Amino acid sequence: MDLFNYRRRESTVTNVGATPMGGENPVRVQSMTTTSTNDTEGSVAQARRIIDAGGEYVRLTTQGVREAENLKNINAALRNAGYTAPIVADVHFNPHVAEVAAMYAEKVRINPGNYVDPARTFKELEYTDEEYAAELDKIERQLLPLIDICRRNNTAVRVGVNHGSLSDRIMSRYGDTPEGIVESCMEFLRIFKRENFTDVVISIKASNTVVMVRSMRLLVDAMERECMAYPLHLGVTEAGEGEDGRIKSAVGIGALLADGIGDTIRVSLSEEPEDEIPVARHLVDYIGRKAGHMFIPAEMCDRFDYLRPERRQTKAVGNIGGDNVPVVIASQMAAGKVCYDEDTRPDYIYVGSQMPAEVDAGQAYIMDFAAYNEYVSGRQESNDGSGMSPEVYPIFPHTAMPFVSMVKAGRKFLVLQYGVPVAEYVACLKHNPEVVVVCVSNHDNRLGEQRALLHELMRNDVSNPVVFCQMYRHSNEEKGDFQLEAAADMGALMMDGLTDGLWLMNDGTIGMQDICGTAFGILQAARLRTSKTEYISCPGCGRTLYDLRSTIARIKEATKHMKGLKIGIMGCIVNGPGEMADADYGYVGAARGKVSLYRRKECVEKNIPEEEAVEKLLRLIESDAARNK
Repeated sequence: MDLFNYRRRESTVTNVGATPMGGENPVRVQSMTTTSTNDTEGSVAQARRIIDAGGEYVRLTTQGVREAENLKNINAALRNAGYTAPIVADVHFNPHVAEVAAMYAEKVRINPGNYVDPARTFKELEYTDEEYAAELDKIERQLLPLIDICRRNNTAVRVGVNHGSLSDRIMSRYGDTPEGIVESCMEFLRIFKRENFTDVVISIKASNTVVMVRSMRLLVDAMERECMAYPLHLGVTEAGEGEDGRIKSAVGIGALLADGIGDTIRVSLSEEPEDEIPVARHLVDYIGRKAGHMFIPAEMCDRFDYLRPERRQTKAVGNIGGDNVPVVIASQMAAGKVCYDEDTRPDYIYVGSQMPAEVDAGQAYIMDFAAYNEYVSGRQESNDGSGMSPEVYPIFPHTAMPFVSMVKAGRKFLVLQYGVPVAEYVACLKHNPEVVVVCVSNHDNRLGEQRALLHELMRNDVSNPVVFCQMYRHSNEEKGDFQLEAAADMGALMMDGLTDGLWLMNDGTIGMQDICGTAFGILQAARLRTSKTEYISCPGCGRTLYDLRSTIARIKEATKHMKGLKIGIMGCIVNGPGEMADADYGYVGAARGKVSLYRRKECVEKNIPEEEAVEKLLRLIESDAARNK
């Protein structure tokens, strides 16, 4: 892989009705209905809204044979109304349901974690090599009839692995690891390859963006080693809703799309399904602008492991780099004081050449280096001995490198861009370990150019921390686009372990509070820094057993003050306990109108009436907090 120059991964073509994917086809966008698949009229109406919004595939949950058979009516109704977008059956647990659905849908999704293996119970099982081989033979026997039916009906198959539903068999041998996720997928793909069935697409999804991205990178590598090139479906499952759900999806999906990986995407939001389509479309279009960019002549550091990256080793400069969480820098050029929320207060504020009239003694500021010298001199002359002056540090453009050593400061910032003469900046940084690099780019492929600078630093054994500065131009009405683009641009840089800080700039009308909130949201989405409660909520589908959206709103309102918690809110059991396994608490649909509560993987109370469940969740959290004091 070329880390620095954008090119879409070469894949085979998978035929899905009249809308093929992979190969030279554009990246397709899709969504999933939330209606009961037995409700023909409701499902058709929702499918039409998805397609009218730009969706190219529509997926429907298919729990049983009755739902599978009704796909025939839904498909016919859509075709009679002039809609040609393929429909996709989503199947769990029952191979026979997939076989029926394959006769009426253009694509069938099966989940290797529960298609043949029983539902995940988190039990540790012991298998001899012979017993494990026998389980693989069992998978093949169950899968061959589906392959035959799909071949006869020109139906494609998605092998859709969910981190939350890995089988106990896979977990017992490989652990809860990206390697285990990939092997769960490859077991099925090897059968398709032996049978010469090529209309296959693959997804690996997780609510944890790090797991999702790393697993997909490993899958691409595993397929290449076994001469496979099937197209790939991208998604962050249980991403949530609103800004948090969009940012989290953009971090995970964007990290892969930016490396040319992905042939179709779904942004899973706990909202109306048609609302997912504009988000997915903007991500695809934004990343697609990189195509044909000016070549970046960079060289990868031979110590960097793309498949299993670790955080770049740096020497801490104050609270930046080393083992510190990434910092957030904000730009405040206007007069007056900006009142930040406590959870989104930046670590540093850049003020240009003049300190604001009102300063916060507990806030760190960054000034242009020439103005910094004047400010420090003036402060020394007027020092009243109170010791309450704010922290202020200088920043230098790369053209001012000769002055870096001449300015006295405990922390300094140097703006660098790939292409600055290496010998000059390497000498400066090694001589001045108190310098933090601010990495900028105005290249069409800013990821490639920023990666190039970092790899140049690593190849020259430079250990100064690096803050990535990303610049945009959006109005307040385009705040959503700004959030998606910033999250997508940072995705791979964070997954690569290169990020010691984030500085978002916007030449437009978006408020600093929103810009800082986006920066913190991006870092939290990549599991790098926690600043608020995280909600791992599914988008809902025909399997959902309670009113998902109103429940999410009630839980968020009641727990928004609980900083640092992760709360899973799942409509049904399919991915519930597994997908939220690293959540502190879980709220999972158990039956129609009934909810079970979890503390991590442990179910602590079953089948609570829906109207009582939120209050019981709060009591559980509060009692645990009191006990742990």
